[in-house]
Amino acid sequence: MDGINQIHVNPQIGLTFAAGLRHIVRQDPDVIMVGEIRDRETADIAIRAALTGHLVFSTLHTNDAPSAITRLTDMGVENYLITSSLVAVLAQRLVRVICKHCIEPAGTAISPEGDTVETYRGAGCPECHGRGYASRMGIFEMMDVTDEIRKLIMANEDASVLTRVARRNGMRNLREDGWRKIRDGVSTVDEVMRVTQEF
Repeated sequence: MDGINQIHVNPQIGLTFAAGLRHIVRQDPDVIMVGEIRDRETADIAIRAALTGHLVFSTLHTNDAPSAITRLTDMGVENYLITSSLVAVLAQRLVRVICKHCIEPAGTAISPEGDTVETYRGAGCPECHGRGYASRMGIFEMMDVTDEIRKLIMANEDASVLTRVARRNGMRNLREDGWRKIRDGVSTVDEVMRVTQEF
Protein backbone atom coordinates (compact mmCIF):
# COMPACT_ATOMS: atom_id res chain seq x y z
CA MET A 1 0.00 0.00 0.00
CA ASP A 2 1.19 3.47 -0.79
CA GLY A 3 2.18 5.54 2.22
CA ILE A 4 2.52 2.58 4.58
CA ASN A 5 5.81 1.07 5.69
CA GLN A 6 6.04 -2.17 7.63
CA ILE A 7 8.99 -3.52 9.56
CA HIS A 8 9.25 -7.19 10.48
CA VAL A 9 11.06 -7.66 13.77
CA ASN A 10 13.95 -10.10 13.87
CA PRO A 11 15.55 -10.39 17.33
CA GLN A 12 18.34 -12.60 15.91
CA ILE A 13 19.82 -9.56 14.17
CA GLY A 14 18.97 -7.13 16.96
CA LEU A 15 15.79 -5.79 15.37
CA THR A 16 13.44 -6.09 18.34
CA PHE A 17 10.06 -4.36 18.75
CA ALA A 18 11.80 -1.62 20.74
CA ALA A 19 14.65 -1.15 18.23
CA GLY A 20 12.23 -1.10 15.29
CA LEU A 21 10.00 1.41 17.04
CA ARG A 22 12.99 3.66 17.79
CA HIS A 23 13.86 3.70 14.06
CA ILE A 24 10.24 4.31 13.03
CA VAL A 25 9.91 7.35 15.31
CA ARG A 26 12.97 8.91 13.63
CA GLN A 27 11.11 8.79 10.28
CA ASP A 28 8.42 11.10 11.75
CA PRO A 29 5.34 9.11 10.69
CA ASP A 30 1.81 10.37 11.24
CA VAL A 31 0.55 7.06 12.66
CA ILE A 32 2.45 4.19 14.27
CA MET A 33 1.05 0.69 14.80
CA VAL A 34 3.01 -1.46 17.25
CA GLY A 35 1.96 -5.10 17.02
CA GLU A 36 2.12 -5.60 20.77
CA ILE A 37 3.58 -3.84 23.79
CA ARG A 38 5.39 -6.68 25.52
CA ASP A 39 7.88 -4.93 27.76
CA ARG A 40 8.79 -1.69 29.47
CA GLU A 41 11.20 -0.56 26.76
CA THR A 42 8.59 -0.89 24.00
CA ALA A 43 5.98 0.82 26.20
CA ASP A 44 8.33 3.72 26.93
CA ILE A 45 9.12 4.29 23.25
CA ALA A 46 5.45 4.04 22.23
CA ILE A 47 4.48 6.53 24.93
CA ARG A 48 7.30 8.89 23.97
CA ALA A 49 6.08 8.73 20.36
CA ALA A 50 2.53 9.56 21.50
CA LEU A 51 3.79 12.45 23.60
CA THR A 52 5.58 13.94 20.59
CA GLY A 53 2.42 14.09 18.50
CA HIS A 54 2.29 10.69 16.82
CA LEU A 55 -0.94 8.69 16.84
CA VAL A 56 0.09 5.29 18.24
CA PHE A 57 -1.98 2.11 18.10
CA SER A 58 -0.93 -1.09 19.84
CA THR A 59 -2.17 -4.21 21.57
CA LEU A 60 -1.88 -5.61 25.09
CA HIS A 61 -3.15 -8.88 26.50
CA THR A 62 -5.75 -8.04 29.16
CA ASN A 63 -9.22 -9.25 30.16
CA ASP A 64 -10.93 -5.91 29.56
CA ALA A 65 -10.26 -2.29 28.65
CA PRO A 66 -9.60 -0.90 32.17
CA SER A 67 -7.08 -3.70 32.85
CA ALA A 68 -4.81 -2.20 30.18
CA ILE A 69 -3.93 0.52 32.69
CA THR A 70 -2.98 -2.10 35.28
CA ARG A 71 -0.91 -3.95 32.67
CA LEU A 72 1.04 -0.81 31.77
CA THR A 73 1.72 0.06 35.42
CA ASP A 74 2.79 -3.54 36.06
CA MET A 75 5.36 -3.06 33.28
CA GLY A 76 6.69 -0.08 35.21
CA VAL A 77 5.18 2.75 33.17
CA GLU A 78 4.61 5.82 35.34
CA ASN A 79 1.02 6.94 35.85
CA TYR A 80 1.72 10.47 34.62
CA LEU A 81 3.00 9.06 31.31
CA ILE A 82 -0.13 6.93 30.90
CA THR A 83 -2.44 9.87 31.60
CA SER A 84 -0.49 12.14 29.26
CA SER A 85 -0.47 9.78 26.30
CA LEU A 86 -3.49 7.47 26.44
CA VAL A 87 -6.69 8.58 24.69
CA ALA A 88 -8.79 5.40 24.70
CA VAL A 89 -8.62 1.65 25.22
CA LEU A 90 -10.57 -0.85 23.13
CA ALA A 91 -10.99 -4.45 24.30
CA GLN A 92 -12.20 -7.03 21.82
CA ARG A 93 -13.08 -10.70 21.54
CA LEU A 94 -14.12 -12.65 18.47
CA VAL A 95 -17.44 -14.51 18.47
CA ARG A 96 -18.59 -16.97 15.86
CA VAL A 97 -21.37 -15.75 13.56
CA ILE A 98 -24.44 -17.92 12.96
CA CYS A 99 -24.59 -19.33 9.43
CA LYS A 100 -27.20 -17.35 7.47
CA HIS A 101 -28.13 -20.46 5.46
CA CYS A 102 -29.27 -22.56 8.43
CA ILE A 103 -30.24 -20.02 11.10
CA GLU A 104 -33.27 -21.05 13.15
CA PRO A 105 -35.02 -19.91 16.34
CA ALA A 106 -33.49 -21.34 19.53
CA GLY A 107 -35.99 -20.06 22.09
CA THR A 108 -35.71 -17.13 24.45
CA ALA A 109 -33.16 -16.00 27.01
CA ILE A 110 -33.07 -13.35 29.71
CA SER A 111 -30.53 -10.60 29.01
CA PRO A 112 -28.39 -9.02 31.77
CA GLU A 113 -30.88 -6.11 31.74
CA GLY A 114 -33.75 -8.55 32.45
CA ASP A 115 -35.29 -8.41 28.96
CA THR A 116 -36.64 -11.51 27.24
CA VAL A 117 -34.66 -11.94 24.02
CA GLU A 118 -35.44 -14.15 21.03
CA THR A 119 -32.32 -16.23 20.34
CA TYR A 120 -31.10 -18.09 17.28
CA ARG A 121 -28.68 -20.84 16.36
CA GLY A 122 -27.30 -22.48 13.26
CA ALA A 123 -28.76 -25.94 12.65
CA GLY A 124 -25.78 -26.98 10.53
CA CYS A 125 -25.84 -27.29 6.76
CA PRO A 126 -23.52 -27.97 3.80
CA GLU A 127 -22.68 -24.24 3.55
CA CYS A 128 -21.15 -24.20 7.07
CA HIS A 129 -19.99 -27.85 6.96
CA GLY A 130 -22.48 -28.74 9.69
CA ARG A 131 -21.01 -26.33 12.24
CA GLY A 132 -23.87 -23.83 12.41
CA TYR A 133 -21.38 -20.95 12.27
CA ALA A 134 -19.96 -19.26 9.18
CA SER A 135 -17.41 -16.66 10.27
CA ARG A 136 -16.35 -14.49 13.21
CA MET A 137 -16.96 -10.91 14.25
CA GLY A 138 -15.81 -8.69 17.09
CA ILE A 139 -17.51 -7.71 20.29
CA PHE A 140 -16.05 -4.58 21.82
CA GLU A 141 -15.58 -2.58 25.01
CA MET A 142 -14.40 1.01 24.55
CA MET A 143 -13.08 3.05 27.47
CA ASP A 144 -12.50 6.74 26.76
CA VAL A 145 -9.70 8.10 28.93
CA THR A 146 -11.55 11.15 30.23
CA ASP A 147 -10.23 13.69 32.72
CA GLU A 148 -12.04 11.78 35.47
CA ILE A 149 -10.36 8.51 34.44
CA ARG A 150 -6.99 10.32 34.30
CA LYS A 151 -7.44 11.51 37.89
CA LEU A 152 -8.20 7.95 38.99
CA ILE A 153 -5.10 6.65 37.21
CA MET A 154 -2.97 9.32 38.92
CA ALA A 155 -4.51 8.27 42.26
CA ASN A 156 -3.42 4.68 41.53
CA GLU A 157 -7.00 3.35 41.58
CA ASP A 158 -7.37 -0.25 40.48
CA ALA A 159 -9.17 -1.52 37.37
CA SER A 160 -12.44 -2.16 39.23
CA VAL A 161 -12.75 1.54 40.10
CA LEU A 162 -11.88 2.54 36.52
CA THR A 163 -14.52 0.08 35.28
CA ARG A 164 -17.19 1.47 37.58
CA VAL A 165 -16.53 5.07 36.49
CA ALA A 166 -16.22 4.19 32.79
CA ARG A 167 -19.52 2.28 32.94
CA ARG A 168 -21.19 5.19 34.68
CA ASN A 169 -19.96 7.33 31.77
CA GLY A 170 -21.51 4.98 29.19
CA MET A 171 -18.98 2.20 28.55
CA ARG A 172 -20.60 -1.11 27.57
CA ASN A 173 -18.64 -4.18 28.60
CA LEU A 174 -17.84 -7.06 26.26
CA ARG A 175 -20.77 -9.18 27.40
CA GLU A 176 -23.24 -6.33 26.90
CA ASP A 177 -21.97 -5.80 23.37
CA GLY A 178 -22.24 -9.56 22.86
CA TRP A 179 -25.89 -9.41 23.88
CA ARG A 180 -26.42 -6.85 21.12
CA LYS A 181 -25.17 -9.48 18.67
CA ILE A 182 -27.53 -12.04 20.23
CA ARG A 183 -30.52 -9.66 19.93
CA ASP A 184 -29.63 -9.03 16.28
CA GLY A 185 -29.50 -12.78 15.55
CA VAL A 186 -25.82 -12.61 14.71
CA SER A 187 -24.40 -14.92 17.40
CA THR A 188 -25.58 -17.30 20.12
CA VAL A 189 -25.87 -17.05 23.89
CA ASP A 190 -23.43 -19.95 24.28
CA GLU A 191 -20.86 -18.24 22.08
CA VAL A 192 -21.06 -14.88 23.85
CA MET A 193 -20.89 -16.54 27.28
CA ARG A 194 -17.88 -18.62 26.15
CA VAL A 195 -15.79 -15.59 25.17
CA THR A 196 -16.87 -13.39 28.10
CA GLN A 197 -16.45 -15.86 30.98
CA GLU A 198 -14.69 -13.32 33.19
CA PHE A 199 -17.80 -11.10 33.48
